[in-house]
Amino acid sequence: MALVDIDGNDPWLTEYEACDALAREIMEQLMYRDRYHRTSEAYAHHSANIRIRLKQFTNQVQELRDKVNVARRQHTITSEEAERRTRQVEQLQSKDVQIKRLYESKTQSLGLSRAQLLGPSTSAFADGGTTSWGIDDEDEADPNQFGDINDATVPDLKAQKQQLLQQQEEGLEQLSKIISRQKQIAQTIHSEVDNHNEIIDDLADHMERTDERLIDGTRMVRTISRKDSVCGYWTIIILLFFSIIIVSTI
Repeated sequence: MALVDIDGNDPWLTEYEACDALAREIMEQLMYRDRYHRTSEAYAHHSANIRIRLKQFTNQVQELRDKVNVARRQHTITSEEAERRTRQVEQLQSKDVQIKRLYESKTQSLGLSRAQLLGPSTSAFADGGTTSWGIDDEDEADPNQFGDINDATVPDLKAQKQQLLQQQEEGLEQLSKIISRQKQIAQTIHSEVDNHNEIIDDLADHMERTDERLIDGTRMVRTISRKDSVCGYWTIIILLFFSIIIVSTI
């Protein structure tokens, strides 16, 4: 099984860093776009650029996930590394959902709230079929900023709002799947930690038994050494005794 390149030359890691950098760049462009008025040409230009980069980001995240799955099937990386990369891809997917929701919330229906779209108008069809919609104080300062909003029909606005809600629901569902996956990973890690704790406990018991055996062995060695020393003394005494007898007889 091939191991992960510890020198930092793994193409997957390089692509992951580039994808993460692209997410930060999109967020910066969103903040930079908000400096312009929503009806200005610069705002529209930045919105188009952000849409392109969002699509590119989504495709790159999917490619990273596909490469992890292929590497897992081909066993070119360890299972631990595959799990780590899966979590990284899920974090990118979460960023993708959050960025899309932020982008759509600022572009759909020119910022009109749901109550303004679906609620009753203040003077519905009062002037020969035209409809007056509620506008916040900031938008009232420039009544021409909506352009041709009066040309849009109520069903069209409802359809746009329904599409936005459906996209948000899909994003929330995807985010829920990611959270469930992370929960499963956390439970797996918890089980692994419990198994490791049991192994450590067994090792501790084994070490205690080994220490007891070493203590008993050391005690036996000391006893044998002491007995050997006493036997040596008696041998010397007996030899001296016989030597004295022999010398006396001579």
